[in-house]
Amino acid sequence: MAVSFPVVSHLALALPGVEERLCHGTPAFYVRKKIFGRLQEDGETLSLAYPKAQRDVLLDRWPDIFSVTPHFQNYDYVLVNLNAVNESVLRERLESAWRMKATKQAVAEFDART
Repeated sequence: MAVSFPVVSHLALALPGVEERLCHGTPAFYVRKKIFGRLQEDGETLSLAYPKAQRDVLLDRWPDIFSVTPHFQNYDYVLVNLNAVNESVLRERLESAWRMKATKQAVAEFDART
């Protein structure tokens, strides 16, 4: 199932304190001026913050959806194939990425509301 970028944007902007602006010419999502996701130049791949220590489990579980290139190998990021991911999985990964960059207080307030 493909997820279009307008859906990605809608899901990301629903999280507290998120702003969308350009980064290297493509749309990116920020919280506290920290980037947690960015549409890659191909328009079909989203880079998302994700702990590299846990990344192999994700890559093994869904190799058609998640990947990493040499550029991202040493960073806490994973690549998401928007042509293969479904909205539910993407929502979970966006929230996880947001949690990595948001303040503890913002996360606690979000958890209290949901």
